[in-house]
Amino acid sequence: MNPVKDIAFTRDTNDLIKQFSESGGFTAKKLADGVDILETASKECTLMLSFPAALIATGTRGVVRDLVKNKLVSAIMTTSGTLDHDLARLWQDYYHGSFDADDAELHRKGINRLGNIFVPNESYGEVLEQKLQPMFKRLYDEGLRDFSTRELVWKVGEHIANEKKAEESITYWAWKNKIPIFVPGPADGAFGYQLWLFWQDGHKDFTVNVLKDESELNALVHDAKKLAALMIGGGISKHHTIWWSQFRGGLDYAVQITSAVEWDGSLSGARTREAVSWGKIKEKAKHVTIEGDASVLLPLMVSALMQRLNI
Repeated sequence: MNPVKDIAFTRDTNDLIKQFSESGGFTAKKLADGVDILETASKECTLMLSFPAALIATGTRGVVRDLVKNKLVSAIMTTSGTLDHDLARLWQDYYHGSFDADDAELHRKGINRLGNIFVPNESYGEVLEQKLQPMFKRLYDEGLRDFSTRELVWKVGEHIANEKKAEESITYWAWKNKIPIFVPGPADGAFGYQLWLFWQDGHKDFTVNVLKDESELNALVHDAKKLAALMIGGGISKHHTIWWSQFRGGLDYAVQITSAVEWDGSLSGARTREAVSWGKIKEKAKHVTIEGDASVLLPLMVSALMQRLNI
């Protein structure tokens, strides 16, 4: 047995994570194990990243962007709302708010609350309509018709390349570095709604073909020598990641960060060990579930990982 060691103050994130490994500090130990798994996975595996949209409304967007910018992930599985927030924040600001704000008053003022983030209407639906409708028209005029979500996201990334804040965008770097972003539920968000508006306004041949994404996922999964996943939260993003993993015998490495409980049977709360029973994670895979808020845990983990990789 290894003795528990006290944590000593340090200004070095990687050193702190290493101390977490020796501290026996409940979630701290899991966090350290997660970084170890990601370090191995980033060197040996096709690494898939899945996450829900809410994080992209916060500064954690910058952490995800840097994973893509530095090519530390091979593919992304996410929701339509990720495109909403990533693109809207190119043109307008989101603001600090409060969990305890008066939501009825916010509604009267045209401010949407996402946790403790305030999103004014002009920073969300309004600006997306102003910017996306002309963009979709340009794509349509270029001959884009039947496309996968991956193809569409890359096209959008290319079209925003000259925006002043383009390099802050996940979408831009996904296109720049040719890292696929898959959105299995493309209609569920403001970006998807704008697609529908354009489609119903005389462009019925401008369609999203999610089955084209499935063909790309099939190739990605089966071409991988080893497959790993960093999964934040749950929902369709997590499920679509582990769903495809089962068709090659399961993930070789898996790290999940979640704040959900296990006892209600939800996928968000399901620990990685449950996926072993489905063949979605291999029986001998290295995997860990880390309980907590990803807006705190992910920056710590990625900071330590980038230090280890000298990025």
